[in-house]
Amino acid sequence: MDSIELMKEEHKFIKRGLKVIRKICIAILETGKVSYDDFIKMIDFIRNYADKHHHSKEENILFKKMEEELGEKVRAPLSGMLVEHDLGRLFISNLEEALKKFKEGDMEARVDIIANSIGYCDLLNRHIDKEDNAIYNFAKRSLSEGSLKEIEDRCIELEDCAGEKNTQNNYIKMLEQLEEKWIK
Repeated sequence: MDSIELMKEEHKFIKRGLKVIRKICIAILETGKVSYDDFIKMIDFIRNYADKHHHSKEENILFKKMEEELGEKVRAPLSGMLVEHDLGRLFISNLEEALKKFKEGDMEARVDIIANSIGYCDLLNRHIDKEDNAIYNFAKRSLSEGSLKEIEDRCIELEDCAGEKNTQNNYIKMLEQLEEKWIK
């Protein structure tokens, strides 16, 4: 599988995680109870699988190569993607803060837990759609064979390094366990 197709496959796992987050939020509305530990697991999944593992390929490899080779014509769309990555990080930081407040007894923090979770889910669903259907396709059409090969080689290195730590399998297994619990 080429590196861009791999990133699309990773998006599928991330979107599955977004469905879990949404279900956990629905449970708060229905029961008033916050599944603190499952939110912490999802934050771990987001930070280490979606952000550190997946976004690092986009930010440090694909987007850099696109800007280097394609210049001005991609600068604005790629800046938009990077801003959305940062906004996602802000939602997750705010979610973590709301969970901390909830754990300290602030029951009103539940609204912030839901707001930041759903804001993140909405942002990421739209963001993934733009990458899968515009950015990635443009990269495949516009980058030279040499650049695509360089992206491929660098992504393989990153995948191999993560594979040594079993990163992909560990996070996918954790996601599957949460899906078993939350997705009915």
